[in-house]
Amino acid sequence: MNQRFIDQIIEVLGEEITGIQAVSGGDISEAFRIQTKKNDYFLKTNASNFASSLFQAEKDGLAAIAATQTIATPTIITQVNHEHFSYLLLEFIPSKRPSTKDFERLGQELAALYKIPQTEFGWEQDNFIGNLPQSNKKHSTWTDFYVQERLLPQLQLAVDKGLLSKQDCPSESTLFNNTQQLFSSITSSLIHGDLWSGNYLIHKNGTPYLIDPAVYVGDAEVDLAMSRLFGGFGSSFYDAYHEIIPRKDGMEERQDLYQLYYFLVHLNLFGRSYYSSVQGILRRYF
Repeated sequence: MNQRFIDQIIEVLGEEITGIQAVSGGDISEAFRIQTKKNDYFLKTNASNFASSLFQAEKDGLAAIAATQTIATPTIITQVNHEHFSYLLLEFIPSKRPSTKDFERLGQELAALYKIPQTEFGWEQDNFIGNLPQSNKKHSTWTDFYVQERLLPQLQLAVDKGLLSKQDCPSESTLFNNTQQLFSSITSSLIHGDLWSGNYLIHKNGTPYLIDPAVYVGDAEVDLAMSRLFGGFGSSFYDAYHEIIPRKDGMEERQDLYQLYYFLVHLNLFGRSYYSSVQGILRRYF
C-alpha cells in the first residue's frame, strides 16, 4: 500500500493511522485492518475492471439490510473509485467464536429480517455472487425468477466454459415445470443471498453482523440452504429461527434446488470438482 493511498485514507478518516495489517478478505479482494488512536476500520481494495461495481453492490446490500433495523451490518465509511482500482472502507468488527446463545440470536434476527413483507422477486439492480454477475431482474413469481435469473444463467455459463454439456442441462420448460409445484406458496423476503459461515461475524459483545451480501428479494429458505452447504452454523441457530418461522412442507426438496445454484456458481468459479454435485441434483429433479 503506497504512501499516496495511505494519505487519501487519512484524509477520509480525519485521523492519523497508527497501524495497517493485512487480514483475510476472501478470494476476490485484498483486505486490511486500519488502526487509528480512536477506531479500527476494515479496508477492501480491488484492481479488477469490475471493482467499482462490485463494491457499489456490496455497499448497497449492506445499506439495504441495515435499513430494516433487524440485524447489524458494519457501518459504511466510504466507497471510492480510482482509475485503476477501487476501495471500500467499513467499520472493523472485532469478532469471536459464536456460542450457543450467539447462534440463537443470529437465528432470531435473521428471522426478523425475513418476516418484513416484500413485493415481487428480484432487486433494484444486478449484483454479484462471488465475482460472477448475478441478475436480479424483477418477476412476479418465484418460479420465474429462480429459473430465469438464477439457474439458467449459471447453466449457460457452465456450458460456455465447457464444464457442462448441453445434454447435462434441462430445458427451461423442464426447469419451470419441475419446480413450479414446490415453489407455489413462496413468500418474498429480503435475503442475504450468500449466507455461508464466512459471511457473518459475532462481535465480541455478542451482536451478530452480516457481511459481504449478495442481496435480493427471494425465498428466505435460499439463505438457509446455503448455510447448510458448508457448515458453520450451530443447531441452536436453526432451532431459534424455526421458533419464529416454522418449517414448511417441501423444505428439504427446495433445499436441494437452492443448493444447486450455489454448486453451479462453485462449478463456474472453481471447476470440475463440483460437477458431480451439480449432476446429482439435476438427475434427481429433472
